Amino acid sequence: MHALARTLILVGLILIALGVVVRFFPSLPMLGKLPGDLRIERPGVRLYVPLTTCLVLSALISLVVWLVQKLK
Repeated sequence: MHALARTLILVGLILIALGVVVRFFPSLPMLGKLPGDLRIERPGVRLYVPLTTCLVLSALISLVVWLVQKLK
């Protein structure tokens, strides 16, 4: 039961940190405009595929999860 409580507290702290980031930095300058993010704009059609942004966010999340597991 202690592991569940610790996990819930950690998830809560992460959500609070994300909320603070979104509150004070509503549009992060680099996020979504990285090289490799596809943007196609034609008359009547707008397509945006953030490939590089997804890879960067995935790497950051993986790093955080790895660090949390190392601290246990």
